[in-house]
Amino acid sequence: MISYQLTQYGQPLERAETVRPDPVGTEVLVQVEACGVCHSDLHLRDGFFNLGEGKRLDLSKGRELPLTLGHEIAGTVVALGPAAGGVEVGARRVVYPWIGCGGCPTCQAGQEHLCARSRALGVTRPGGFSDHVLVPHPRYLFDFGDRPVTLACTYACSGLTAYGAVRKVLSRVEGQPLVIIGLGGVGFAALRLAQAVTTASIIAVDVDRETLQAAAETGAAVVNARADDAAKQIRRLTDGGAPAAIDFVGAETSASLGLGTLATGGLLVVVGLFGGELRAALPLLPLRSLTIQGSYVGSPEEMRELMELVRTGTVSAIPVRPRPLGDAQTVLNDLRDGRGVGRMVLTP
Repeated sequence: MISYQLTQYGQPLERAETVRPDPVGTEVLVQVEACGVCHSDLHLRDGFFNLGEGKRLDLSKGRELPLTLGHEIAGTVVALGPAAGGVEVGARRVVYPWIGCGGCPTCQAGQEHLCARSRALGVTRPGGFSDHVLVPHPRYLFDFGDRPVTLACTYACSGLTAYGAVRKVLSRVEGQPLVIIGLGGVGFAALRLAQAVTTASIIAVDVDRETLQAAAETGAAVVNARADDAAKQIRRLTDGGAPAAIDFVGAETSASLGLGTLATGGLLVVVGLFGGELRAALPLLPLRSLTIQGSYVGSPEEMRELMELVRTGTVSAIPVRPRPLGDAQTVLNDLRDGRGVGRMVLTP
């Protein structure tokens, strides 16, 4: 089995050859056909999140190196453990990677992605920067219909994260403006999902001209975040303020811009993990009845809902750029430098 592994935080990934595992119990072995590359992979490689003011959240705790990154996985089932029912060898599936311990109250409530004892693939367990991955149970496998496998893999994080965030604003944006800040792989997926499941008018915000052009071609209004009057442009487009904004960057500047675009009673959903601190005038929160909410990937049930939308053709495709598995480190570099529209996907 060929994998590209994190062996030391902050250092390039290393190619490794290991024995292909045999599934036991309920385990399923999937031959990886495509694995998306996410900004979270960059943070995991670095070993920390930037909390602002020189503070860091250490990501090395609870992880053993070497670790194969990659959590947006799709491929073909090639072997089953003796207790793995409900799927057959040869089935093509996308993998839900946000696996919890299975026994805590959070998992029992169906919120495995929030489990404090995470077994997430590519995060604490070996992931998809490889030609094979071991999945603990068939319930984490979802049919992706006739969608291309390089697109299907992105639904495991990019699509699911976007869906989870859009779901949080649904009741506020029907027939109203929705501001989407940051049009990387996740943000662009949210743009397409919002257009599919709401009647909201979308204002798409980014710093890259090519990305903004791609958003404009979907029918969204676009604003360059680098413009000096970006906030004023958005407020004009929203007639004084939006009922909801979703920040897929998660930087100090993007969150501040999001707050500045809200109408009274508005909701800012923060998804991105770029880092820093959120600075806000506290009296304005109660005076304007503003809400700030975090959103982290999505539950297995949200994954089921999303894949039903995918199979019925409700969800439009996002731009995908396939790259060879051997380019794993180069793709991480490209992602850090902000190169590429949509999602870059490794193909073993």
